[in-house]
Amino acid sequence: MGNSGKSCECSPSDENDKHSAKSVKIKWKRLTSKGETCPRCGSTEQEIEKAISTLKQSFAPLGIEVILEKEQISENEFQKDPLQSNKIWINDRLLEDWIGGKVGQSPCCDVCGTHNCRTVEIQGQTYDTIPSELIIKAGLSAASQLDSMPTRDSCCGDT
Repeated sequence: MGNSGKSCECSPSDENDKHSAKSVKIKWKRLTSKGETCPRCGSTEQEIEKAISTLKQSFAPLGIEVILEKEQISENEFQKDPLQSNKIWINDRLLEDWIGGKVGQSPCCDVCGTHNCRTVEIQGQTYDTIPSELIIKAGLSAASQLDSMPTRDSCCGDT
């Protein structure tokens, strides 16, 4: 279709960045205490890895990159706000927002001490460990909105 007579502002170096034009970024924060994390966060990490694998396979033919960013929070940060641990964002939006869930809390383990830790509730079900199915569902929702966002691919028309 082209650029409809508008001046193209893409530079040749933008061509190398096309792969990053469409991506689903998953960011996950969890407590790390003395090199360890709690079983809840450890299990969620395994579920995230499963979800990432599935999403990468699903999105590869569509040219959508899946990016995982893991962030550790310190014991001090956890003491101030325990619900920051085991928190997942997908494209800068909380997982529970993508899937119509809400944040809850429940007692955890020795690593977390007396603090209640983050849970996610959806359709009457409470999850201590965030299952891969919920992460995949949120990732699919995020990807479905990528087409409505302008990308570098669209600035200069078909290439």
